[in-house]
Amino acid sequence: MQDVTTAALHDALAPLLADPARSGVLLDVDGTLAPIVRHADDAHVPEPTRTPLIRVARGYGLVACVSGRRAAIARRMVALGSITYVGNHGAELLRGGATTPEIDPEVERHAAPVRAFATAEWASDELRRLRVRGEDKDVICAFHWRGAPDEDAAEAAVRDVAARAEAEGLVTHWGRKVLEIRPPVELHKGRGVRRLLEERQLVCALYAGDDRTDLDAFAALREAVADGVLERALCVGVRSDETPPEIEAEADLLVDGPAGVRQVLEALAAAL
Repeated sequence: MQDVTTAALHDALAPLLADPARSGVLLDVDGTLAPIVRHADDAHVPEPTRTPLIRVARGYGLVACVSGRRAAIARRMVALGSITYVGNHGAELLRGGATTPEIDPEVERHAAPVRAFATAEWASDELRRLRVRGEDKDVICAFHWRGAPDEDAAEAAVRDVAARAEAEGLVTHWGRKVLEIRPPVELHKGRGVRRLLEERQLVCALYAGDDRTDLDAFAALREAVADGVLERALCVGVRSDETPPEIEAEADLLVDGPAGVRQVLEALAAAL
Protein backbone atom coordinates (compact mmCIF):
# COMPACT_ATOMS: atom_id res chain seq x y z
CA MET A 1 0.00 0.00 0.00
CA GLN A 2 1.23 3.49 -0.80
CA ASP A 3 -0.14 7.02 -0.50
CA VAL A 4 -0.72 8.57 -3.89
CA THR A 5 1.59 11.17 -5.42
CA THR A 6 1.65 12.12 -9.07
CA ALA A 7 4.65 9.89 -9.69
CA ALA A 8 3.21 6.97 -7.71
CA LEU A 9 -0.12 7.30 -9.52
CA HIS A 10 1.46 7.13 -12.96
CA ASP A 11 3.67 4.22 -11.94
CA ALA A 12 0.65 2.32 -10.62
CA LEU A 13 -1.40 3.05 -13.74
CA ALA A 14 1.42 2.29 -16.17
CA PRO A 15 0.04 -1.11 -17.35
CA LEU A 16 -3.34 0.45 -18.18
CA LEU A 17 -1.84 3.55 -19.77
CA ALA A 18 0.33 1.39 -22.03
CA ASP A 19 -2.62 -0.43 -23.61
CA PRO A 20 -5.98 1.25 -22.92
CA ALA A 21 -7.92 -0.84 -25.44
CA ARG A 22 -7.07 -4.00 -23.49
CA SER A 23 -7.56 -2.52 -20.02
CA GLY A 24 -10.56 -2.42 -17.72
CA VAL A 25 -11.67 0.39 -15.40
CA LEU A 26 -14.17 -0.72 -12.75
CA LEU A 27 -15.54 1.79 -10.27
CA ASP A 28 -17.74 1.82 -7.22
CA VAL A 29 -20.18 4.77 -7.23
CA ASP A 30 -21.11 6.04 -3.74
CA GLY A 31 -18.07 7.43 -1.97
CA THR A 32 -15.91 6.76 -5.02
CA LEU A 33 -17.35 8.60 -8.03
CA ALA A 34 -20.07 10.38 -6.05
CA PRO A 35 -19.46 12.04 -2.67
CA ILE A 36 -21.32 10.56 0.31
CA VAL A 37 -24.27 12.77 1.26
CA ARG A 38 -26.68 12.79 4.19
CA HIS A 39 -29.60 11.52 2.09
CA ALA A 40 -28.68 8.78 -0.37
CA ASP A 41 -31.24 9.94 -2.95
CA ASP A 42 -29.34 13.22 -3.33
CA ALA A 43 -26.08 11.60 -4.40
CA HIS A 44 -24.76 12.21 -7.91
CA VAL A 45 -21.49 12.23 -9.82
CA PRO A 46 -20.14 15.78 -10.23
CA GLU A 47 -19.61 17.06 -13.75
CA PRO A 48 -15.82 17.51 -13.27
CA THR A 49 -15.65 13.75 -12.62
CA ARG A 50 -18.01 12.80 -15.45
CA THR A 51 -15.88 14.67 -17.99
CA PRO A 52 -12.77 12.44 -17.74
CA LEU A 53 -15.00 9.38 -17.18
CA ILE A 54 -16.65 9.98 -20.55
CA ARG A 55 -13.24 10.11 -22.23
CA VAL A 56 -12.14 6.93 -20.44
CA ALA A 57 -15.36 5.19 -21.51
CA ARG A 58 -14.56 5.91 -25.15
CA GLY A 59 -11.00 4.66 -25.07
CA TYR A 60 -10.67 1.73 -22.65
CA GLY A 61 -11.61 -1.85 -23.33
CA LEU A 62 -14.05 -2.15 -20.43
CA VAL A 63 -15.51 0.59 -18.26
CA ALA A 64 -18.16 -0.32 -15.69
CA CYS A 65 -19.67 0.95 -12.47
CA VAL A 66 -20.22 -1.58 -9.70
CA SER A 67 -22.75 -0.55 -7.08
CA GLY A 68 -24.76 -1.78 -4.15
CA ARG A 69 -27.64 0.23 -5.56
CA ARG A 70 -29.94 -0.98 -8.30
CA ALA A 71 -28.20 -0.76 -11.65
CA ALA A 72 -30.73 1.71 -13.07
CA ILE A 73 -30.23 4.04 -10.11
CA ALA A 74 -26.45 3.85 -10.44
CA ARG A 75 -26.79 4.73 -14.14
CA ARG A 76 -28.97 7.71 -13.27
CA MET A 77 -26.40 8.94 -10.72
CA VAL A 78 -23.53 8.65 -13.18
CA ALA A 79 -25.61 9.88 -16.14
CA LEU A 80 -23.64 7.90 -18.70
CA GLY A 81 -25.63 5.33 -20.64
CA SER A 82 -22.87 3.89 -22.79
CA ILE A 83 -21.11 1.90 -20.05
CA THR A 84 -22.14 -1.21 -18.12
CA TYR A 85 -23.52 -1.16 -14.57
CA VAL A 86 -23.34 -4.02 -12.10
CA GLY A 87 -26.08 -3.41 -9.54
CA ASN A 88 -27.28 -4.89 -6.27
CA HIS A 89 -23.83 -6.29 -5.46
CA GLY A 90 -23.70 -8.46 -8.55
CA ALA A 91 -27.35 -9.44 -8.79
CA GLU A 92 -28.02 -7.13 -11.76
CA LEU A 93 -26.16 -6.45 -14.98
CA LEU A 94 -27.28 -3.46 -17.06
CA ARG A 95 -25.25 -3.33 -20.23
CA GLY A 96 -24.41 -0.16 -22.08
CA GLY A 97 -27.37 0.97 -24.16
CA ALA A 98 -29.76 -1.59 -22.65
CA THR A 99 -32.96 -0.57 -20.90
CA THR A 100 -33.58 -3.67 -18.76
CA PRO A 101 -31.06 -5.26 -16.39
CA GLU A 102 -30.24 -8.96 -16.49
CA ILE A 103 -31.13 -10.48 -13.11
CA ASP A 104 -29.19 -13.40 -11.71
CA PRO A 105 -31.81 -16.22 -11.74
CA GLU A 106 -30.57 -17.81 -8.51
CA VAL A 107 -30.87 -14.52 -6.65
CA GLU A 108 -34.27 -13.72 -8.12
CA ARG A 109 -35.74 -16.96 -6.77
CA HIS A 110 -35.05 -15.80 -3.21
CA ALA A 111 -36.22 -12.19 -3.55
CA ALA A 112 -39.75 -12.67 -2.14
CA PRO A 113 -38.75 -13.70 1.43
CA VAL A 114 -36.32 -10.77 1.65
CA ARG A 115 -38.97 -8.30 0.59
CA ALA A 116 -41.60 -9.75 2.93
CA PHE A 117 -39.24 -9.56 5.91
CA ALA A 118 -38.15 -5.99 5.15
CA THR A 119 -41.68 -4.76 4.51
CA ALA A 120 -42.75 -5.97 7.95
CA GLU A 121 -39.73 -4.36 9.62
CA TRP A 122 -40.16 -1.04 7.82
CA ALA A 123 -43.64 -0.82 9.34
CA SER A 124 -42.11 -0.82 12.84
CA ASP A 125 -43.09 2.17 14.95
CA GLU A 126 -39.64 2.13 16.56
CA LEU A 127 -37.78 2.41 13.25
CA ARG A 128 -40.06 5.21 12.14
CA ARG A 129 -39.53 7.06 15.42
CA LEU A 130 -35.76 6.73 15.07
CA ARG A 131 -35.93 7.87 11.41
CA VAL A 132 -34.42 4.68 10.00
CA ARG A 133 -35.00 4.80 6.24
CA GLY A 134 -35.89 1.77 4.16
CA GLU A 135 -34.67 1.16 0.62
CA ASP A 136 -36.28 -1.45 -1.62
CA LYS A 137 -33.67 -2.69 -4.10
CA ASP A 138 -35.85 -5.52 -5.40
CA VAL A 139 -33.67 -8.52 -4.50
CA ILE A 140 -31.99 -6.68 -1.60
CA CYS A 141 -33.56 -4.45 1.05
CA ALA A 142 -31.65 -1.88 3.07
CA PHE A 143 -31.96 0.01 6.35
CA HIS A 144 -30.17 3.38 6.49
CA TRP A 145 -29.54 5.42 9.64
CA ARG A 146 -27.16 8.10 8.35
CA GLY A 147 -28.54 11.47 9.45
CA ALA A 148 -31.00 10.04 12.00
CA PRO A 149 -31.50 12.36 15.02
CA ASP A 150 -29.90 9.76 17.31
CA GLU A 151 -27.64 7.63 15.12
CA ASP A 152 -26.49 5.42 18.01
CA ALA A 153 -30.05 4.48 18.96
CA ALA A 154 -30.97 3.96 15.33
CA GLU A 155 -27.99 1.67 14.80
CA ALA A 156 -28.93 -0.36 17.88
CA ALA A 157 -32.44 -0.86 16.52
CA VAL A 158 -31.07 -1.89 13.13
CA ARG A 159 -28.79 -4.44 14.81
CA ASP A 160 -31.92 -5.99 16.31
CA VAL A 161 -33.36 -6.15 12.78
CA ALA A 162 -30.21 -7.96 11.65
CA ALA A 163 -30.56 -10.55 14.39
CA ARG A 164 -34.15 -11.26 13.39
CA ALA A 165 -33.18 -11.55 9.72
CA GLU A 166 -30.43 -14.04 10.48
CA ALA A 167 -32.84 -16.07 12.62
CA GLU A 168 -35.05 -16.38 9.54
CA GLY A 169 -32.18 -17.66 7.42
CA LEU A 170 -31.52 -14.44 5.52
CA VAL A 171 -28.10 -12.92 4.97
CA THR A 172 -27.05 -9.59 6.50
CA HIS A 173 -24.36 -7.28 5.22
CA TRP A 174 -23.11 -4.08 6.86
CA GLY A 175 -21.95 -0.99 5.01
CA ARG A 176 -21.34 2.61 6.01
CA LYS A 177 -24.38 3.31 8.23
CA VAL A 178 -26.51 0.84 6.32
CA LEU A 179 -27.66 -2.74 6.84
CA GLU A 180 -28.61 -4.84 3.83
CA ILE A 181 -30.85 -7.89 4.00
CA ARG A 182 -29.93 -10.28 1.20
CA PRO A 183 -31.03 -13.64 -0.18
CA PRO A 184 -29.25 -16.71 1.23
CA VAL A 185 -27.00 -17.12 -1.83
CA GLU A 186 -23.47 -15.98 -2.60
CA LEU A 187 -23.91 -12.35 -3.57
CA HIS A 188 -21.20 -9.73 -3.70
CA LYS A 189 -19.57 -7.26 -6.05
CA GLY A 190 -16.84 -9.73 -6.91
CA ARG A 191 -19.40 -11.99 -8.55
CA GLY A 192 -20.37 -9.29 -11.03
CA VAL A 193 -16.78 -8.17 -11.57
CA ARG A 194 -15.61 -11.68 -12.40
CA ARG A 195 -18.45 -12.12 -14.90
CA LEU A 196 -17.43 -8.95 -16.73
CA LEU A 197 -13.75 -9.87 -16.80
CA GLU A 198 -14.45 -13.32 -18.21
CA GLU A 199 -16.47 -11.81 -21.06
CA ARG A 200 -13.56 -9.66 -22.27
CA GLN A 201 -9.99 -10.35 -23.26
CA LEU A 202 -8.14 -7.85 -21.13
CA VAL A 203 -4.53 -7.57 -20.06
CA CYS A 204 -5.10 -5.58 -16.89
CA ALA A 205 -7.84 -3.90 -14.86
CA LEU A 206 -8.29 -1.63 -11.89
CA TYR A 207 -11.07 -1.43 -9.35
CA ALA A 208 -11.65 1.58 -7.10
CA GLY A 209 -13.83 1.45 -3.99
CA ASP A 210 -14.21 2.83 -0.50
CA ASP A 211 -16.23 0.34 1.57
CA ARG A 212 -16.12 -3.24 2.85
CA THR A 213 -18.40 -4.35 0.02
CA ASP A 214 -15.58 -3.44 -2.37
CA LEU A 215 -13.18 -5.93 -0.82
CA ASP A 216 -14.87 -8.74 -2.77
CA ALA A 217 -14.17 -6.84 -5.99
CA PHE A 218 -10.52 -6.49 -4.96
CA ALA A 219 -10.42 -10.24 -4.41
CA ALA A 220 -12.06 -10.94 -7.77
CA LEU A 221 -9.38 -8.95 -9.59
CA ARG A 222 -6.59 -10.75 -7.79
CA GLU A 223 -8.20 -14.13 -8.43
CA ALA A 224 -8.47 -13.23 -12.11
CA VAL A 225 -4.72 -12.69 -12.18
CA ALA A 226 -4.08 -15.97 -10.39
CA ASP A 227 -6.32 -17.78 -12.89
CA GLY A 228 -4.72 -16.18 -15.93
CA VAL A 229 -7.75 -14.10 -16.90
CA LEU A 230 -5.69 -10.91 -16.30
CA GLU A 231 -1.96 -10.27 -16.27
CA ARG A 232 -2.14 -7.34 -13.86
CA ALA A 233 -4.64 -5.88 -11.39
CA LEU A 234 -4.69 -2.65 -9.42
CA CYS A 235 -6.90 -2.26 -6.33
CA VAL A 236 -7.46 1.41 -5.51
CA GLY A 237 -8.75 2.30 -2.05
CA VAL A 238 -10.69 5.54 -1.71
CA ARG A 239 -9.93 7.15 1.62
CA SER A 240 -12.28 9.17 3.84
CA ASP A 241 -12.84 9.68 7.55
CA GLU A 242 -15.08 6.59 7.45
CA THR A 243 -12.75 4.32 5.47
CA PRO A 244 -12.77 0.79 6.92
CA PRO A 245 -9.27 -0.32 7.92
CA GLU A 246 -9.63 -3.37 5.66
CA ILE A 247 -9.74 -1.12 2.59
CA GLU A 248 -6.51 0.59 3.57
CA ALA A 249 -4.89 -2.78 4.30
CA GLU A 250 -5.94 -4.41 1.02
CA ALA A 251 -5.48 -1.52 -1.40
CA ASP A 252 -2.46 -1.35 -3.69
CA LEU A 253 -2.91 2.40 -3.90
CA LEU A 254 -4.84 4.93 -1.78
CA VAL A 255 -6.44 8.12 -3.06
CA ASP A 256 -8.27 10.79 -1.11
CA GLY A 257 -12.01 10.64 -1.71
CA PRO A 258 -13.86 11.21 -4.98
CA ALA A 259 -11.41 14.02 -5.82
CA GLY A 260 -8.63 11.43 -5.80
CA VAL A 261 -10.67 9.17 -8.07
CA ARG A 262 -11.13 12.09 -10.44
CA GLN A 263 -7.33 12.42 -10.48
CA VAL A 264 -7.09 8.74 -11.49
CA LEU A 265 -9.63 9.24 -14.29
CA GLU A 266 -7.82 12.33 -15.54
CA ALA A 267 -4.55 10.38 -15.70
CA LEU A 268 -6.26 7.53 -17.57
CA ALA A 269 -7.90 9.96 -19.99
CA ALA A 270 -4.61 11.75 -20.67
CA ALA A 271 -3.21 8.57 -22.24
CA LEU A 272 -5.85 8.57 -25.00
